[in-house]
Amino acid sequence: MFGKVLTSLLIFFFGHHSLAQINFQQPFEDCQIQGSTTIYDYNAKKWIATDLDDSHIKTLPASTFKIVNTLIALETGVIKSENDTVFWPGSTDTIKYGYRPEIYHNMTVKEAFKSSAGWVYVLLAEQIGKEKYKKYLSKIHYGNVDLSNSDPDFWNFGNFAISPANQIDILIGVYEETLPFKKESFKILKSMMIEEEGDHHVIRAKTGWTRDGGKDTGWWVGYLETNGNVYFFATRLIKDRKNQNSNFANCRKEITKKILKMVVNN
Repeated sequence: MFGKVLTSLLIFFFGHHSLAQINFQQPFEDCQIQGSTTIYDYNAKKWIATDLDDSHIKTLPASTFKIVNTLIALETGVIKSENDTVFWPGSTDTIKYGYRPEIYHNMTVKEAFKSSAGWVYVLLAEQIGKEKYKKYLSKIHYGNVDLSNSDPDFWNFGNFAISPANQIDILIGVYEETLPFKKESFKILKSMMIEEEGDHHVIRAKTGWTRDGGKDTGWWVGYLETNGNVYFFATRLIKDRKNQNSNFANCRKEITKKILKMVVNN
């Protein structure tokens, strides 16, 4: 699917008049932040991009990698279920990650996913090993598979990178369960990914935020199930760390939800 993304984006974005008239940039302007949102309408098989070029630019996935990381940890047997407990090692790098005392304790994998406790997944990654990562990431065509950084946290630091459009390709594979992982692993992951549920909708998603390279790169990726359709999304915000924006974290979701509302209602 990924090789057809550019053509689909061009056909849809310029060919759908009602959407073409919507100001998709307004949510970004409201947040005073640069970035993009890429969406795939599953039933219509159509792509929408607020910034066509940006949808194909690769950057570090940050904690959005926990989606695939969880599947790999389950598949390799490093964890048996979301209820496996990982023991707090007693220290963390607060320079790299910031001071987050609320996550400095033993916790289950499910709790680590929900609270985005990076230290848990770093410990799991050390057990998995980069050779196994390369095998799985190559097989599912995830990003550039550049794991050359010596830091085990290669999804937050280094040259590993994925584009918003590629994020959606992976999410479609999760939804359809066509990626090479066990059915039980998908069941566990999909339960962990639930962020919002209502009478007529479910959002399964994961945030991400890395500070590498002097920039804040924030993600929110996932999919919305509503009214018999599925809308896959990948929002990425980037700013220079010198530029303060207290709404940076919240804007990842705020922008996405505003744009999803525009798309779903049109």
